[in-house]
Amino acid sequence: MLTPFEVKILQSLEEDREYRLDEAERVAKISRDAIIKGAYLLKEKGYAEVREVVRKIYRLTEEGREYLERGLPEEELFEFLKDKGEFDLDELEKFFDKRKIGIALGWLRRRGVVEIVNGKIVVVGDAKFEERDYLRLVADGKFERIPKSSLKELRRRRLIDEEERKEIYIKILKKPSVKIKGIVTDLTPEMIISGSWRDKEFLRYDVKIPSKDIYGGKVHPYERIIRECRRIFLEMGFREIKGNYVQPAFWNFDALFQPQDHPARDLQDTFYIDEFVKISEDLVEKVKLTHEKGWITGSTGWGGSWDVRKAEQLVLRTHTTAVTIKYLAENPEPPQKAFCIDRVYRREAIDPTHLPEFDQLEGVVLDRDVGFSHLLGLLKEFFSKMGFENVRFRPGYFPYTEPSVEPEVYVEGLGWVELGGAGVFRREVTEPLGIRGKVLAWGLGIGRLAMLKLGLKDLRRLYLPDIGWLRRMPAIKKSKC
Repeated sequence: MLTPFEVKILQSLEEDREYRLDEAERVAKISRDAIIKGAYLLKEKGYAEVREVVRKIYRLTEEGREYLERGLPEEELFEFLKDKGEFDLDELEKFFDKRKIGIALGWLRRRGVVEIVNGKIVVVGDAKFEERDYLRLVADGKFERIPKSSLKELRRRRLIDEEERKEIYIKILKKPSVKIKGIVTDLTPEMIISGSWRDKEFLRYDVKIPSKDIYGGKVHPYERIIRECRRIFLEMGFREIKGNYVQPAFWNFDALFQPQDHPARDLQDTFYIDEFVKISEDLVEKVKLTHEKGWITGSTGWGGSWDVRKAEQLVLRTHTTAVTIKYLAENPEPPQKAFCIDRVYRREAIDPTHLPEFDQLEGVVLDRDVGFSHLLGLLKEFFSKMGFENVRFRPGYFPYTEPSVEPEVYVEGLGWVELGGAGVFRREVTEPLGIRGKVLAWGLGIGRLAMLKLGLKDLRRLYLPDIGWLRRMPAIKKSKC
């Protein structure tokens, strides 16, 4: 049984004549790949001979093209010296590039054309420069005329590059004694109507041959996890909010009772922008009094002098709490339930677990009759819906919450893994902004959550354009948490 490619080759090419691949392609009027595939199939069946010849091809380098156009350094120098007989070596740099002088003198001395005597270059013989002719032959594709030793020398001088090219020759040894019939792959309506299908031979299909992998479209694994987090909080009655990437330091730090000398506010941790914005005078005054003396919160504050100029400077937000606290300041009456999933920026060294920009999930609950136990229950419910059965809470510290905890989940093979921070907003945060009631707050790094869900060891994998990994990653992965 012959494939359509084999039939076309047998019908088009003459017996006992050798065809170069491009010639066979032109005669048979089928593609290069089809010719190669069909020729090797015919070879297996004894109808054709396929011969592969590896030829060396030479091309001029950039330096070789320059020397072909202007002449070799030794040729230029010899032309300069031959009428003078001798020349002061130190004076030569006024006429030639120092590098070319070194190359030219080396070759001329090797050929016995010049000698250096008492600081002078003396011409002692004649020279014939065939290299330039050889470079011209290479440029014209006639390198077969160049002696092998000269080709080797030109390569050593990096004036030409060598490349191996495989050429394929095909010869039809014999043709089948019976009439050549092509194999039909598709049954058409015309064949059925005319009855011509009776004289056709149809391609046989082997259903045992493994099929080609087909990769359907799907949501990026990281985006899928972000959507899952969003869905869970929406189902729990939360409202999603958004905010600007660039925020005044006031909302990013000061409104959260973070002291102005806190290490997190240093230049090595935060991206500052050389722009300033005005903040409401009423808010400024209350926050200033709270930072310096505690105001009416019952706190003594941080002491010292609070600088409004620092609060007015713009920063790339370091957490999405800047968005949630501003939302609460604009919506101070309970009940409120809001969350934000968005990008934040920090001056972090890039490594498998840290990036200078990443996504954070932030949430708040404002109500009059909520407490610490409600916060733990809410977070436990979220992690449970995400597939983490074992959750625990470890005491933590954050400037703007009291009490504070760090939620941890248990992952097989890793043990307990910390996934963020949470707590109840201090009065120093809520009172200056006029927020009525208690505020439960939390912030989680979605990147680390995704690493656990997807079984990754390197956070950077989430952002790489690796089509192989994306194809291998299942659309749904059972959690082992």
